[in-house]
Amino acid sequence: MVRSASETVQSEGARTIGTSILRPQERVVVIGVGLKSDSFVELKQSLAELEELAHAAGGEVVGSLTQVMQAYNPATLIGTGKVEEVAELVRDAQASVVIVDHQLSGIQTRNLEKEWGVRVLDRNQIILDIFALRAQTHEGKLQVELAQMLDQLPRMVDAWLGSLSRQGGGIGTRGPGETALEMDRRRIRDRVKVIKKQLETVRGNRAQHRSSRKRNKVPSFALIGYTNSGKSTILNKLTHSQVLAADQLFATLDPTTRKVHLPDGPPAVVTDTVGFIRRLPTQLIEAFKATLEESAEADILIHVVDLSNPQMQTQVDVVEQLIKEFGWDNKPLITVFNKIDKAPFEKQFQVKAFPRVFVSAQTGEGLERLKKVMLEQVQALHQEVELFFPKADEHKIFELGRETQITRKEAASSGTICAAHMTPSMLSRWREYLVTA
Repeated sequence: MVRSASETVQSEGARTIGTSILRPQERVVVIGVGLKSDSFVELKQSLAELEELAHAAGGEVVGSLTQVMQAYNPATLIGTGKVEEVAELVRDAQASVVIVDHQLSGIQTRNLEKEWGVRVLDRNQIILDIFALRAQTHEGKLQVELAQMLDQLPRMVDAWLGSLSRQGGGIGTRGPGETALEMDRRRIRDRVKVIKKQLETVRGNRAQHRSSRKRNKVPSFALIGYTNSGKSTILNKLTHSQVLAADQLFATLDPTTRKVHLPDGPPAVVTDTVGFIRRLPTQLIEAFKATLEESAEADILIHVVDLSNPQMQTQVDVVEQLIKEFGWDNKPLITVFNKIDKAPFEKQFQVKAFPRVFVSAQTGEGLERLKKVMLEQVQALHQEVELFFPKADEHKIFELGRETQITRKEAASSGTICAAHMTPSMLSRWREYLVTA
């Protein structure tokens, strides 16, 4: 039985964090969709990743199909012949869910559910569902709920348009439908405002902790990388912690910061952050701003790469592209190739990143070398620069002093000249006051 638009809204709104959109071992069919202009290899890799996502959400993949098209069908995304082929596969495999490796509109979802008689999800929804399952802390649950709300809003509009089109066109016949739509949209928008306000408080608290570390000159590292590359295991080995580390997609959602002792160097902190994935939903990026800021504010990034993964280069490209999109490409970067115990030795000669370290987080091999490289990056981190603050902005000198050591201050006729030690991320924040040579 296919749900109406109002039932869809109600069921989506009622789903709580920590419960899955899929029932345990629910039978799933996955569909890969691409254009002829796209890479077929990437299409197959993305579909294989979707099967992993379905498994991570608790489903059992019982069928798989792909379609390469000249252009997407506005009504069903895929072609009518493929719709019939999927319907037959769903019947034969006794599937109850179809997951499409592409973003679907509300109208497309409704049309496909009507044709196939089962629930239809897209890539974004299954990723958000896994995040909902993994969320443990109050902050994580808030961020996931916000992402789900942001994803749900445009789908509601599309779904409700179908309901409205079945009403009469005369005066007075459209009011109830539009009122229901507006009520649901307003309910979600109000909830979004509440969550964003709560997350602003979280961001403020994190900013205070970071400011305290900077005043005490504590270098900070952020572990970033593709999901399931081994970031949490490396954190545990480096800091002797017991953070959850599991061989599954998105095992870590909430940033975890721990102290690390570098050889003959100052104490530092390392933060484990949420993993990346290709075509990361924009709703997640928006919702996880507080989490991503931990990486944005770190002095040095550690990019963890799964050397044993057949799609290693694709995963590296995805992370490097996100680093550029987030504006982190001005930061020092250490590339750590993990899982050397599982990868052929010759694969180490195929990588070009520098500085780089080869490690096995499981056996501990290479981790002492990693600590030495981390220390080298810390020692090369700070540089002394001059800044000029006009009289109108001299109050910001106090803020600068809270972030770093001011080694010299000189009064000038129109302001104040300061000399201070700065990291690359600080240089970016204070660039408007920098005195260029």
